[in-house]
Amino acid sequence: MQITKAVPTNIITGFLGVGKTTAILHLLASKPTDERWAILVNEFGEIGIDGGLIAGSHGSQSGVFIREVAGGCMCCVSGLPMQIALNRLLMDAKPDRLLIEPTGLGHPQEVIESLSQPHYATVIDLRATLTLIDPRRIRDPRYTQNATFSQQIAVADVLVANKSDQCLGEDFVALDDYLAKKAGHEKPLYRVSFGKIPLTALSAASTFAAPNTNPLRRFTMPAFSKTAVGLPESPASLDRGPLPEGDYIKIKNRADGFTSIGWRFHASILFDRVRLHELLSGLAIQRVKAIFITSDGVFGYNLSDQMLTEVELDKSQESCIEGIDDDETGFENLEADLLACFK
Repeated sequence: MQITKAVPTNIITGFLGVGKTTAILHLLASKPTDERWAILVNEFGEIGIDGGLIAGSHGSQSGVFIREVAGGCMCCVSGLPMQIALNRLLMDAKPDRLLIEPTGLGHPQEVIESLSQPHYATVIDLRATLTLIDPRRIRDPRYTQNATFSQQIAVADVLVANKSDQCLGEDFVALDDYLAKKAGHEKPLYRVSFGKIPLTALSAASTFAAPNTNPLRRFTMPAFSKTAVGLPESPASLDRGPLPEGDYIKIKNRADGFTSIGWRFHASILFDRVRLHELLSGLAIQRVKAIFITSDGVFGYNLSDQMLTEVELDKSQESCIEGIDDDETGFENLEADLLACFK
């Protein structure tokens, strides 16, 4: 791999449903046309949908290259999925900038520590870590007492109060009070809506300093060669096998008190867009993302805060849907309801 200089790299983190993917899509829309950007996406669920949502709007022809690591925090256990995906992405894209989106339930500190290892010193130029926050959630103990949420705040170089158009003045007061007590030091704070982070926010320096002893560290990054990666072939979590025509599968994952359940459908299965929209709008699941091939075209769906958004995509290799919640009540009849939406 020929890299003449270290790639400026930003981590975009935040809890479930805060709008990380939307923010990345906005940043890509602001990307200089002569630059090549690489996106490494990590998802809690096994299906992996964020990469498809981004690829459906941006592709290599527009200078955007995407790799995905599904199935939980990409730095946990051996860290091998992250190593393989990152090395392949850098080789394929030779990017001018790298954006990394860890899962909203993952451990951003481990990702930062991995990228800070000496082996990546000539490859990765670690810049600002951006943490997105929904100010409306700052008084909810499910967020503020969650260790991952606290870690996301602690590692941030730049804080982004997203969905500001939906917030009240008291939400910002509560956020300012929380950050004054918890952030550890003063951090730049942007108030934005629809993930519209200014491109200049990426330029800030990283202030992260790895401690000498860190109980969160679970692996040591192997040496990285700029000319030969020498890593094994990608595991199944990186490259999903094709489905038989007309078939579908269900995949489930549970960790850290949350359950993800998802389905993949072969591209030959067409969905009724009207019935889909009605079904998805009524789901009582904390977080749902989906891509469906319908008789009207390909559409991406995002359900958060009981609000469903739909966006038309250029393409998708298959239909897929995944939900995340802290219990399985909302999933009870979902498979049967999805099958009823076949065209």
